[in-house]
Amino acid sequence: MKRRLYAIMEKATPGDRTSLVVDFFILSLILLNVGLVIVATVDNYQRDYREWFNLFETVSVVVFSIEYALRIWCCTADSHYHHPISGRLRFMKTPLALIDLVAIFPYYVVLFISVSADFTLPLRLLRLFRLFKLGRYSRSMRLFGQVLWHKREELYVVVFVLFIMLVSVSSLMYFVEHETQPEAFSSIPATMWWGIVTLTTVGYGDIFPVTPLGKFLGALIAIMGVGLFALPAGILSSGFVEALQRRNEKNNICPHCGRDVTDHSG
Repeated sequence: MKRRLYAIMEKATPGDRTSLVVDFFILSLILLNVGLVIVATVDNYQRDYREWFNLFETVSVVVFSIEYALRIWCCTADSHYHHPISGRLRFMKTPLALIDLVAIFPYYVVLFISVSADFTLPLRLLRLFRLFKLGRYSRSMRLFGQVLWHKREELYVVVFVLFIMLVSVSSLMYFVEHETQPEAFSSIPATMWWGIVTLTTVGYGDIFPVTPLGKFLGALIAIMGVGLFALPAGILSSGFVEALQRRNEKNNICPHCGRDVTDHSG
């Protein structure tokens, strides 16, 4: 029973109708929950249908809680999590299992703990994490997660370089513009807002340099930002190409003999 349940919820084989029905049901419930979170922010709907919203939220949490509990119970059917205690703990620390936990956690916090009004809204917005549960049912989202994981070191380097660049340009612009615009460039942390807007080439126009040197530096920094913020896009693009190549190579290997099915030399 445990192996069958694990096959239904985690590693279904093609043509498994039971797994398809379960996946479709959970997928539909996730999309309905995300839509409910969005619609509930409209005051008129929230006022007129509050009871229905709360009922649907309760039913959804019960279903997601049962799903989470069943996944933890049957995960030992996988050889990676075969130990009844450490295996389940290791499974609970996986990204998708953590997302499942965050998806139901806010409901129980509000239900059993007295939470102030300042924290109620952030906890309710955590329900949007249910959208990430779609990663279980979307090959594209799983592929995106794999690319981020494989390219994490390169992305760390880019983030570090961007942070150093942000601190440098913000500090420089603060010393150039502070005397002329003490309110707009009141401190280096306040100037970082200008630095982010300029490096990303968004340019809201709420803060801008007025001195000749400040304008020159601002133009130079904006040009540098175009190149710097193109780096993550290039890294992710190469990561997707590599991931697709690995997937194609894996699909071309015969599961029985281990030979490349595209090789017709034999």
